[in-house]
Amino acid sequence: MVHNWINIIQDYLLPPTCILCGNKGFMNHDICDHCYQRLLRNHKCCYRCAAIFDAPAPSPVLCGQCLSSHPAFDETYAPFIYQGEIRHLITSLKFGAHTKNARLLGMLLAEHLKQTAQVPDLIVPVPLHKFRYRERGFNQAIEIAKIVSKELRIQLDITSCIRHHYTPHQIALTAKQRHKNMENVFTLIKPINAHHVAILDDIISH
Repeated sequence: MVHNWINIIQDYLLPPTCILCGNKGFMNHDICDHCYQRLLRNHKCCYRCAAIFDAPAPSPVLCGQCLSSHPAFDETYAPFIYQGEIRHLITSLKFGAHTKNARLLGMLLAEHLKQTAQVPDLIVPVPLHKFRYRERGFNQAIEIAKIVSKELRIQLDITSCIRHHYTPHQIALTAKQRHKNMENVFTLIKPINAHHVAILDDIISH
């Protein structure tokens, strides 16, 4: 009850405003209904790796790559396609330090997970290398994960995994180069005591 009153007072004093166009937000989010409807949904995809299909499938299916080689994870939840408004929100967060975008992205992801996923025991945001963190001043995956953790009441772990190799940005690399770029980059420095772990990042590439 107290939490609800805090939200009501906050919305009255600082009403949500659309980050993208400046109009009034809706559903207590910093995005308006018009811009929300413009977000490109990732409905046609492999349920394991989220690779986009050319045509919708009648039921959850795997892509050819996941059929031939099972990745080290079971499912991927990537509700939006990295184009248009979503691309703007993520790139301005990462490279423009618009950290308010993390709250919106986290809220949108949490809402999607509430409807589609089994809630995990633990969230592990993908860590940045210390040089990249020093350069950027924050880790966008952690900022998004904080919101998801709060909304879904899931424990957040930002200390068990480290990125010990500094790697170039993935943007200009081919799929083969991206995979090579990520080989042996991360290390677990202490055990994770959870059966169902969600790894959270801002973008998934193939």
